[in-house]
Amino acid sequence: MQYKCKMTVIDKKVFPDLQAKYLADPKSGACPFYEVGAEYLFERYGDEDTFWTQGKGAHCAEAWDCFSRYVYTALQGGSIMRNWTNDEHMMIACCNDGTRPVIFKIERLDYKVLCVTGDNPEKIVDALKNLDGVIDVKYRADKSFTEIFMDRNNEVSDEKIVAAVKSAGDFQISRID
Repeated sequence: MQYKCKMTVIDKKVFPDLQAKYLADPKSGACPFYEVGAEYLFERYGDEDTFWTQGKGAHCAEAWDCFSRYVYTALQGGSIMRNWTNDEHMMIACCNDGTRPVIFKIERLDYKVLCVTGDNPEKIVDALKNLDGVIDVKYRADKSFTEIFMDRNNEVSDEKIVAAVKSAGDFQISRID
């Protein structure tokens, strides 16, 4: 099993009364760095390690300080917030800016990597999407593998993946991670 972490900006707040009372620029307004609806995907598989590359200036330092521990935990397959949220693989967090906080939804995504050889990988994608417990399937042409995203409560066995690949045609599986 592999893990990614998806982070979504779900809200931004601004407190003009606090900005007027405490800030050098009392009309700072809302955070200019993040926009509601923006999504960020972190992954650590093969030669990808976006936890480190996205942490180097791609995010506001105050926000990174707030959410990086949750992202890192998710990438290691851990529980982000056990017994706090209604899904221990999800956390709602906000940055440390008290006059204009940004609120993030952080989710652990569970998936398997499928490496196959054969023509027309889209046939495999279609066959895998029909498996119970599969949420999404993406063929990564840039990496020559397929990602199978699963419901955390209904993991798809390697045997079911192999059967689906065989039903799609003449493909050779070299690895399932």
